[in-house]
Amino acid sequence: MRTITLEEHFTVPELVRRIDPGAVTRRGYPPPGAPAGPLRVMEQLADLGPARLRDMDAAGITLQVLSVSGPGADIAPASEAPALARAFNDALAGVVAGNPERYAGFAHLPMTAPEAAADELERCITSLGFCGVLVNGLIEDRFLDDPRFAPVLARTEALGVPLYLHPGIPPAAVRGAYYDGLPDPLSFLLSMAGWGWHAEVAVHVLRLVLSGTLDRYPRLQLIIGHMGEGLPAMLDRCDQVFARAPAGLLRRTPSEVIREQVHVTTSGFFSLPPFEALLHTFGVDRIMFSVDYPFSENAAGRAFLDRLPLAPADCAKIAHGNADRLLKLRG
Repeated sequence: MRTITLEEHFTVPELVRRIDPGAVTRRGYPPPGAPAGPLRVMEQLADLGPARLRDMDAAGITLQVLSVSGPGADIAPASEAPALARAFNDALAGVVAGNPERYAGFAHLPMTAPEAAADELERCITSLGFCGVLVNGLIEDRFLDDPRFAPVLARTEALGVPLYLHPGIPPAAVRGAYYDGLPDPLSFLLSMAGWGWHAEVAVHVLRLVLSGTLDRYPRLQLIIGHMGEGLPAMLDRCDQVFARAPAGLLRRTPSEVIREQVHVTTSGFFSLPPFEALLHTFGVDRIMFSVDYPFSENAAGRAFLDRLPLAPADCAKIAHGNADRLLKLRG
């Protein structure tokens, strides 16, 4: 069965080295060699050749949609970010062009320079053939409902491609208030994959709903990972609570907006209870398989896909059909 994964990461070490190390540290990335840090998998992130392909083949993965794992151009100052993002995207375009049956790409944007980011997105879609864009968390402590990011959202909608809303390392103030003070590396892990990442994306989506941002861009389609970042369990509660808002403040209920404009991948979650909640709240047509490689293992993801208690036609939708349709991929 054709199998596509959408939250699969890579990096280009020589481009990462162009980023000011002080900016990397201030953003919260751990130093190289830290036991819990993402940089410990740098070799896997940098490998887009035989080793990665062998691992994909062993797990029966047909195609990975690749995205830049931070640190990237989105933490660089506005004066430097556009050139750095362009270099990342050109590197990815070369990889995809060399093996288009196995790789596709999400654009990496200089989000600290939103107008330039919108232009770089258009170049990535119209010239490089990428199938969407991925944004890593907050930009200079701002969510995407901030008016400064309107050019990026408007261009994404106009181009008809999805925006993958991926978590990032929480801002320093959030880390200090919510996660610091635990034995190393527990604070870091709690702030990220242990809890903080998922809460951040859920808040990000809800801000886009409650601010009216998604109403302003009704054709914009978002993708989130990790079985919906906890939102499937919370949608009814959100509708109940926000029904208390003054009449006319919200055009649609939170669940209506989310079910109409958000798609979800399984990245990094390989157990049935969260999948069942996702299936019941979003429906099979908005679920797409993903692994979160190399932070999760392809083999574990594939084993989960193979044991889903679904009809073959629904398994095919999750494995590739929904992604083919949303990302306009050629099967």
